[in-house]
Amino acid sequence: MFNVVITGANRGIGLEFVKHYLAHGHQVFALCRNTSDDLSSSGAQVIDKVDVGNPESLPLALERLKGVKIDLLINNAGVLANESINDYSPNTIEQQFLVNAMGPLLVTQLLKEQLVAGSKVALITSRMGSMTDNTSGGYYGYRMSKAALNMAGVSLAHDLKPADITVGLFHPGYVQTEMVNYGGNVSATDASASIIERIEQLTLADSGSFYHANGDVLPW
Repeated sequence: MFNVVITGANRGIGLEFVKHYLAHGHQVFALCRNTSDDLSSSGAQVIDKVDVGNPESLPLALERLKGVKIDLLINNAGVLANESINDYSPNTIEQQFLVNAMGPLLVTQLLKEQLVAGSKVALITSRMGSMTDNTSGGYYGYRMSKAALNMAGVSLAHDLKPADITVGLFHPGYVQTEMVNYGGNVSATDASASIIERIEQLTLADSGSFYHANGDVLPW
């Protein structure tokens, strides 16, 4: 049994991560801003009022994890807004940076002393943060925030490698979640199962790599 900490755990892929690790006998600490009925009844240790997009409140919110040895940290929380060159809001772009890029970095930084040799950090990112793969434009805030997260992930991989802590960046696919009005082409259950397989296969030698849930290495 090991300890798993998951952000954005109240729905979608995050909730599927919770269910999987609980079903396999692990201790799960499920972090979210607001819990859900499904999460509250899951058997996980729910830690709500955790807003990864609020740097001021985050340290106190994570105090409830004090003393917990973390074997796997999954930074899953994220937000999406659709901006175009003619229609965008600086506020939504800033919010996406705070939640999607700054949030995972701060969570990892605040919990790094609770990570141990052999621990893994998973960052749920997106191929929309790939400059090479951007063939359609738009979605400025989301694309920029995920590109920033990818850079943070590579830096974390370098910084945590001496402590034998592995970092992986994972694109789940176009997932049928509330974030995209359930318009995706893969279920949250299948996407989470594929990412879990990638996490299990991840080694220190691969730390900082950017993977599609199907196992393909994605371009930066």
